[in-house]
Amino acid sequence: MSRTPRRWQPGPAELLLATSIGRRFYVQGASKLEIAEEFGISRFKVARILDQARDNGLIRVEFDVPAPLDPTLSDEVAAAYGLRRALVLERAQRTEIELRKQLGAMAAELLTELVTEDDVLGVVWARTVNAMTDSLRRLARCPVVQLCGVSSRIDTREHSADRSVETVRRVAQVSGGEAFPIFGPLVLPDRRTAQTLRQQPGIADAFERFARITTAVVSIGAWRSGQSTVYSVLGEQQREELARRGAVAEVAARLFDADGNELTGDLGHHVFGVSVPELKRVPEVIALSGGAEKADAIAAVLRSGMVDTLVTDAGAAERLLDQA
Repeated sequence: MSRTPRRWQPGPAELLLATSIGRRFYVQGASKLEIAEEFGISRFKVARILDQARDNGLIRVEFDVPAPLDPTLSDEVAAAYGLRRALVLERAQRTEIELRKQLGAMAAELLTELVTEDDVLGVVWARTVNAMTDSLRRLARCPVVQLCGVSSRIDTREHSADRSVETVRRVAQVSGGEAFPIFGPLVLPDRRTAQTLRQQPGIADAFERFARITTAVVSIGAWRSGQSTVYSVLGEQQREELARRGAVAEVAARLFDADGNELTGDLGHHVFGVSVPELKRVPEVIALSGGAEKADAIAAVLRSGMVDTLVTDAGAAERLLDQA
């Protein structure tokens, strides 16, 4: 005859023991072994008492996260895609521009925390990265390198062309470090033009520093209108051809298929900026992108193995977990 397990109902002595052990472990930071030696019991009994106290509500562990983060989704996405970390904004009703601003604000806080004076920071031109610079208030003094040229198609609701081309200078102004901008277009018609421009003194300085970058901030775009910096500057025939070749995502104007492979060969255009192999050598690549509609693109880039930290929102994160 089976019996229902008796609920833990400690008497005064056991209650006092559990309370004392909980205080030593959670408040004073003592180890289970140290507590066991102090109270003359085994560390296994210490662990059992702590488990019972949590299960029955005597001890409650709460997380008061000041930022609008979803810790559970953050942990799950990082684990599912093998990331160093993921920062996932809590679910909320946001416009596209509001989402971009909040992702940028979160990335600005992360950058302030991570970057030191020993780093070389690389940033791409992208609307979400521009939003990050608007929120950046403090940054360790370090060189700031622009990773690619600037698209000629600007969303004037958020940024003028003049402000967008100055992204790297705005970050460097906060940092106090030297800026290495690329005053050139994002997409060029051929490699020869790119090689000519790369010989210009100011631009050459930026390209030469790609190998020294220790932290890079990029944005993930999807291969469709309004969500890609490359898509808008190519002709319809080029866009359709790249879609047939499997393009679903973009980072720094480099295109990826659903499996995370970079599209190479003759793409009908030449990107003026950092290459995928160069980005993969960067120790910390922070990728910004949000919205459920971008989940396929985000997943593709995460599969490439290039990203260390993802800053996204709950809508995209839930879709990412479904795919993982």
